[in-house]
Amino acid sequence: MNRRADLPPVALTCGDPSGIGPEIAVKARAVLGEGLPLFWIGDPAHLPPGTPVTEIDRPEAALSVPASHLPVLPHAFAAPAPPGRPDPRNAAGVIEVIARAVALVQSGAASAVTTAPIHKKALKDGAGFAFPGHTEYLAHLAGVDRVVMMLACPGLRVVPATIHIPISDVPAALTEALLEETIRITHAGLIRDFGLHSPRIAVAGLNPHAGEGGAMGWEDERMIRPLVDRLAAEGMAIRGPLPADTMFHAGARAGYDAAVCAYHDQALIPIKTIDFAGGVNVTLGLPFVRTSPDHGTAYDIAGRSLADPSSLVAALRMAQEMATARGE
Repeated sequence: MNRRADLPPVALTCGDPSGIGPEIAVKARAVLGEGLPLFWIGDPAHLPPGTPVTEIDRPEAALSVPASHLPVLPHAFAAPAPPGRPDPRNAAGVIEVIARAVALVQSGAASAVTTAPIHKKALKDGAGFAFPGHTEYLAHLAGVDRVVMMLACPGLRVVPATIHIPISDVPAALTEALLEETIRITHAGLIRDFGLHSPRIAVAGLNPHAGEGGAMGWEDERMIRPLVDRLAAEGMAIRGPLPADTMFHAGARAGYDAAVCAYHDQALIPIKTIDFAGGVNVTLGLPFVRTSPDHGTAYDIAGRSLADPSSLVAALRMAQEMATARGE
């Protein structure tokens, strides 16, 4: 049985319609064609002029739309969307589209959600958006207390345990409880969403050389190592703390399926170096599959046909693969 052929289409949200989201949606459809069933949720008037569109009234209708057209589940917005100039009147529509996509995947009408980039300040200014970003809003919609951000490309998967905080705050924020929860959610996600029956996890040290026995800080020996040893004793295939400066060359990457890192740049620098255009943002710990391109709204190039759809294409493909893994 072809599990992929049995899947409902992937729901692709419009994101900020004044950013590059509408443009890369059209480009991604041209790359993927009918091989990856999807539908775009948004206002057809916000798509690039001349885009071949087939409006649908239900997700399953996307399966019969020709590859030359973008299947669109229309969602009316309050205002036009001039490229590069977000209109506060459209903020509510952006938020509604995300909620609509989640409702569709929760009902089984969509197999996964792939989200185009949003601009948090534009949503806050226009609609009082109370969440730090996409991930927290999705967790709220799903009724989940804790989720984990993974960045993935064919050669590497990384998970930052702490994310958008000053580096000076990392040592206090990186508690044993936080790190353990991050590792457990990552481990479960690798099994459920990536089909890895016994995933191998590498844990980066906080300090240079993983503390070098306490010479460069005690966090690694006093907190990270005992936690890793305890999880390994439970049967988890896990190693660490490992010196971050030797974890990401090709030979080292072959030894693990995901790296859990202490802070944002420790995780994101290697993946953006390895595959800047093709990285995918994955949210682990949700009851549904969610992926996103690993870039922002790019207002500066919106509407100029310059945007690279590679990350969105990768995000849609990964969404389909993850939905397939869950189905199996």
